[in-house]
Amino acid sequence: MGGTVGGVTETPATPADEHRDELPEELDVSGYVGQYTFPDIARRRIPAIIYLLIAAGSLALWATHRGAGHVLVNEGFLWVAVGLAVFGLYSWAAAWPLSVRETDALVAATRRVGFPVGHASAQLGWSGLRSRPVWRILLYSSEDPPQRRGVVLVDGVSADVVFDFVEDNPEDWSSLRRS
Repeated sequence: MGGTVGGVTETPATPADEHRDELPEELDVSGYVGQYTFPDIARRRIPAIIYLLIAAGSLALWATHRGAGHVLVNEGFLWVAVGLAVFGLYSWAAAWPLSVRETDALVAATRRVGFPVGHASAQLGWSGLRSRPVWRILLYSSEDPPQRRGVVLVDGVSADVVFDFVEDNPEDWSSLRRS
């Protein structure tokens, strides 16, 4: 299979020589055992502080070095300071503490729907201009096949139910019945 090109013998690539893409170890879920914990959204305060510090530095440079003799400091420093300050303040305001975990949200949703829950799924989303965390819970009743289903939105800060909708399950599961 190998050939000679310009006096150099080519050898075919072996599977061990091939580069293969793989996930980093910390992202490989096959070896993970236990419950996943969503990171706290209050982490947004770290970049907010960085934005505000850079804004303060840019404003200080603009205030002390503006004028005729300084060609590297111009009104762009003022615009950067204003933009970073606005974005930093928004990042700080949107850094809600995620005090309600998905299991607590599932409990609140189960209480609201009024039927025994079989399968359920939780997804974290954000609501409003300040990105308040909200759990979106999809629930099915415990019968086989499920007779009822519902969607419940649970506030991720206060555990209050923001919205709920429950209905009879319109899906036809008859073709999936076990005999």
